[in-house]
Amino acid sequence: MSSEHADELEAPPLTETIAPGTASDPDVKSDAEASVTVDGETVTVPEGSTVIEAVEAVETAGNVPALCYYDRDSPQAERIGPRSECRTCMVETEEHGMVPSCSFPVEDGLTVSTDDEGASRARDVNLDLVLSDHNLRCTTCGKNGRCELQDASIENDVVEPRYGVFDDRDAYEPLDDSSDFIQIDRNKCILCNRCVEACNDVQVEGVLRMEGHGNDTRIGFQNGAESMEDSTCVSCGHCVTVCPTGSLVEQGITDAATIPLPGFSQENSIGKTIESTGKENKGPMTRMKRDEPKDLESEDRADENPGDWL
Repeated sequence: MSSEHADELEAPPLTETIAPGTASDPDVKSDAEASVTVDGETVTVPEGSTVIEAVEAVETAGNVPALCYYDRDSPQAERIGPRSECRTCMVETEEHGMVPSCSFPVEDGLTVSTDDEGASRARDVNLDLVLSDHNLRCTTCGKNGRCELQDASIENDVVEPRYGVFDDRDAYEPLDDSSDFIQIDRNKCILCNRCVEACNDVQVEGVLRMEGHGNDTRIGFQNGAESMEDSTCVSCGHCVTVCPTGSLVEQGITDAATIPLPGFSQENSIGKTIESTGKENKGPMTRMKRDEPKDLESEDRADENPGDWL
């Protein structure tokens, strides 16, 4: 191709249809549909859907927890996952063997079995592995009674996890109680990455990140801070709403679901706490950045209350 002809072609910017963040892949769904058979029952779902969407459309023989899958019907939810981190959603397919249902795409004619012995065992083992690295002092947790991991354990009749539980208080990370709005307990984090994607891809604030390797992997802050207070958090609270466990809880309800006994609290269950240093707080929780009016200095907004944005 001549350089003269090349100059005539106007290529669109690479970022024209790609939003900033970490999970901004273009939408792969289409108007076409795929017929999928789940436990003997045929269901039709849009092409580009994942297997778990077909699984959720029928009464399945086996329970499929899918802890890291964010199942919410909203445009914002489309920007979160799937990650295939916990592997508690494994199912058997005739065509491809065992697959993670939260991220594996459907195809026309796919046959899925949720009660296959191998898939059931894989889900049970992976659920127990998640529990083995989790602080299971549920009765001192602010998410007691509304925790997805707790629900999955009950639904799967877990009595005693085969690999034990994370009960070594000396190995616990300190409870981050430094923020006026959000408490962080990394001992309850299952590394599903929901909060990171909510922060980076929905709110586009760029505060949270995954850091470390192997057993040292944890949720951290992009500015390198050691506490929420010293991070660049704007206290929008979206990370709290997507967290499946008690790792992120809104201040004010951190002990709402605990047994009302002296000393029986989330803070006492950990034993070590990062407290606030008394710095000036960052103001009220903010609205979603994507919805924020572009002209922040206009006279029309002079008397506007930021609290009205929520």
